[in-house]
Amino acid sequence: MARVGKNYKKAKEVTAAKRNYLLPEAVATVAKTAFAKFDETVEVAMRLGVDPKHADQMVRGTVILPHGLGGNAKKVLVIASGEKLKEGQDAGADHVGGDDMVKKIQEENWLDFDAIVATPDMMKSVGKLGKVLGPRGLMPNPKTGTVTFDVAKAVREIKAGKVEYRVDKTAIIHAPIGKVSFGPDKLLDNAKALIDSILKAKPAAAKGKYVRSIALSSTMGPGVRIDPASVEAPA
Repeated sequence: MARVGKNYKKAKEVTAAKRNYLLPEAVATVAKTAFAKFDETVEVAMRLGVDPKHADQMVRGTVILPHGLGGNAKKVLVIASGEKLKEGQDAGADHVGGDDMVKKIQEENWLDFDAIVATPDMMKSVGKLGKVLGPRGLMPNPKTGTVTFDVAKAVREIKAGKVEYRVDKTAIIHAPIGKVSFGPDKLLDNAKALIDSILKAKPAAAKGKYVRSIALSSTMGPGVRIDPASVEAPA
């Protein structure tokens, strides 16, 4: 059995004081008990009452957090043509190109980016990269605003801290809401924005209780359970 560090053990003792917390309490507790020497990321995990195997129960979307994510801005690749290349570059994209970028990814397994924005006319080429980009969650998608002719807006939103979330095969969404150094107030604002977005993304086909459980944690710290009833909007 793996040994538990003394700092983690102390944090666990604090978080175990209550079975379920209200969201503001949970945020404050996670911020207070973070013990790593680096600026830990704070993450929300929500288990939903959906069956991701059914397309009409898939939950995915994006949200721009009020206070961003902190740390270094994401590296953005724009795959487009003509004037849209300059538009992406002017908006702050780190890499721009067309079929040459698709070829670079295919032949060199080049992945020096965190997000891709592609114009609709380039998706025939980008589609060839499905096996490379799909498993890494990098495939552009109209639903997340990354397949668009409004390249500048998409790039700016990603740079500003837009978070993309998607329910996994176990019906759980994991998404970051910022750094411990943000402090409880900013983390709470970001957490509310993310949770509200996920609640609004509830599929019409989802029946019964939508939010089964929800927890907050820092990179190295224990999870803090939140009362699902305190965040879920009335049915």
